[in-house]
Amino acid sequence: MSALSKIRSVNSRIPLKIKVWLYFVTFTIMVFVLLWTFQILFLERFYESMKTRAASRSADRIAGYYDQLSEGVITSTEFKNKVEAIAINNDLCVEILDKYERSVFSAETLGDCLIHGRANRTRVYIINILESEDRTIRYTMKNPRSGYNMLLYGRTLGSSDNPNGYLLVNSVLVPVGSTVSIIKRQLMIITGFLIAFAFIISLFLSRRIAKPITDITKSAENLAKGDFKTKFDGRGYLEAMKLADTLTYAETELSRVDTMQRDLIANVSHDLRTPLTMLKAYAEMIRDLSGDNPVKRNEHLEIIINETDRLSLMVNDILDLSKLESGRQKLNPSEFEISGKLSEIIDRFKGISEKMGYTINFTPDSERTVYCDVVKIEQVIYNLINNAINYTGEDKQVFVRQINTPEGVLIEVEDTGDGIEEDKIKLIFDKYYRSENHKREVVGTGLGLSIVKAVLKLHNYDYGVRSTLGKGSTFWFRISDVRSDIQK
Repeated sequence: MSALSKIRSVNSRIPLKIKVWLYFVTFTIMVFVLLWTFQILFLERFYESMKTRAASRSADRIAGYYDQLSEGVITSTEFKNKVEAIAINNDLCVEILDKYERSVFSAETLGDCLIHGRANRTRVYIINILESEDRTIRYTMKNPRSGYNMLLYGRTLGSSDNPNGYLLVNSVLVPVGSTVSIIKRQLMIITGFLIAFAFIISLFLSRRIAKPITDITKSAENLAKGDFKTKFDGRGYLEAMKLADTLTYAETELSRVDTMQRDLIANVSHDLRTPLTMLKAYAEMIRDLSGDNPVKRNEHLEIIINETDRLSLMVNDILDLSKLESGRQKLNPSEFEISGKLSEIIDRFKGISEKMGYTINFTPDSERTVYCDVVKIEQVIYNLINNAINYTGEDKQVFVRQINTPEGVLIEVEDTGDGIEEDKIKLIFDKYYRSENHKREVVGTGLGLSIVKAVLKLHNYDYGVRSTLGKGSTFWFRISDVRSDIQK
């Protein structure tokens, strides 16, 4: 097993609440690592960058006021007031010199500047300004008297190529070491409290998030053991509720399928037992009683043949249904005339009709050529007519109709029986459902409508049933693959 597979195997064994808790804790630790990194390691650099930008913006504003003064837009008094306000608000010392390097304005706010009263040093600053590419200088230097680091910013006034003055701005870079120490202590205290708080909150949240999944998992385990009365509680959040609803629906369906499967086994067992018992009984009668009597022997053999046909029909229906629902049964479509096919199928029932008194009434429409699997559609029509004969009323009337529509050919098979309750209609095509009023007058397996449903779904045809209690039921389906119209 590879290392990656081992890691995945270990991860798959970690409970959800532990994983969620670890994610929360990891996120909290990452937040504090970033906070410490930026507040402690980069605080001084960030502070110097801010002071430099502030000095640069102040110098630009002062240069703008100087241009206004030169143009006569503002008076010297207004200029002085504006510059002093900038110096006071930003803790700056300001020195303005004319093009002859003579001081024309000074603003002192720090008490110990590097630019006031130091002509030789000021001369060096001006030379550096003129030698720089952008005509500006930015220096950080230590004040020899106070020991503090000082920021010096200088630029030209007026034209950069032919300046009419120079501006020097000086500011103190307050030592941030003590500030960092204070912040570090505060962060340590805050970090301790918040990590403890985060551990508790993340543990609570992880349990809260994992609880619905844990409860649903336990319920699913009970369902897997065959307990179809299990309750799925997904309260907590939307996804868990949806999962609980889905599993509840699956439980209902599984319960229904299980019940119907038991019913099917019981019904099939009963249907198999009867013909098998008769086969054995009549075979013994032939052996012991009628073997030498040709008339009785032929009668008994006929019964054995009929019961064998009945068994064969049942087995074939079960196999056909299994193939259809498993997807192993493929369609073999071909063109044929639907009216002729309906007449042909109805003719097969003439023997039963004459013998047992049933009347099958056929109402055709103009001939149409359809394109589908003729063998399977024959099976559908045969099963619907056979079902109608089983369930029709005392008048023994069955009605078959062909109705041509723009959407295709609609086939209806109607009986005059007791009808179907509204809550049972949705179950009538189910392979495990069997009507309590089923009659065994005609040979059948009870799987005919299930085969009808499977064949029509395989063709993707619409189908359904209309029923009125006391009046009968009408089963219908629509063949949508129509090739042409042929007038009779």
